[in-house]
Amino acid sequence: MSVWIYPGSFDPITLGHENIIARGAKLCDTLYVAVLENHSKHPTFTTDEKIELIKECTSHMPNVVVECFSGLLADYAKQKDADAILRGIRNTGDYEYEHNMSQLNKKLNSNIETVFVCAEPELACISSSSVKEIAKLGGDFSWMVNKNIYNKLKDYINRRK
Repeated sequence: MSVWIYPGSFDPITLGHENIIARGAKLCDTLYVAVLENHSKHPTFTTDEKIELIKECTSHMPNVVVECFSGLLADYAKQKDADAILRGIRNTGDYEYEHNMSQLNKKLNSNIETVFVCAEPELACISSSSVKEIAKLGGDFSWMVNKNIYNKLKDYINRRK
């Protein structure tokens, strides 16, 4: 049985993330979408909110499990007896960063591999940061996230005004 992990902050989950999850879920028996709990950042959504939003987006994928983790990804992978870490690549900058991270993870956990999946061309320009920036400035970000995420982020921004 193959177990993969797709880690990230997912603040918020984008259509790019959803695409990588759907494609990765086809390649393994169980895919953990692991929401990094990072107390040093100031996220838009709480960890619990992010988990619920991701669960809504992946409810049609029976082999996807959504949960949070903190600490080293290599240690989390050992806990889950994972075979691979799934990473989406949008551009060469992503590849350089993710390549270095894969080498570090391999040093920390020799049993883990990293699988890179290239973003679909129409989704390659989307990042959680760009979604939040466009949303805060009043631009149209409806093509970057699913409708539920769009509505939740709009509500969040309206409450902050």
